[in-house]
Amino acid sequence: MADTTQLSREELETLRVLMDIEAIKKVKLLYCQLMDSKDIDALAEVFTEDAVCEFGPYGIWNGRPKIRENYKNVVGGGEPYGGVHSITNQWVELTSDTTAVSRTYLHDITHAADPRTLPVIWYGIYDEDFRKVSGRWQIARSTLQFLWPQRIITGDWPGPFPPKK
Repeated sequence: MADTTQLSREELETLRVLMDIEAIKKVKLLYCQLMDSKDIDALAEVFTEDAVCEFGPYGIWNGRPKIRENYKNVVGGGEPYGGVHSITNQWVELTSDTTAVSRTYLHDITHAADPRTLPVIWYGIYDEDFRKVSGRWQIARSTLQFLWPQRIITGDWPGPFPPKK
């Protein structure tokens, strides 16, 4: 009878990949929690020091200090969880041991006092680069394509996803 307690080399490699993918998904979920809770200082820490955010009508933000400042200006006011930054359909593709790309759907809604008003702020798609820094996955580039209510697309989006290896 074969020993089933030992994982094969291929299984260990698959497990390592799955652990990295799950860690990246966790970073993106944390990003949403921190944004909605208005913990902007902690939110800035999910980005690499040299990260770039390309957010259409909100501009291009270079580096963690500028990212922190602009998040404070854009979402820092108001009560925590006054809206919900909800993400779905996250696809993660590792591109090396320390880099990955991800595409995630965004449903950004607010809690309007009047139930007759439309609660949707934006529907969009995040395309992101992740980098492992000192053993920790962080967002190195975040580009948000705005699909609705106004379509604001940058570059040659959507391009192939996942990228060709």
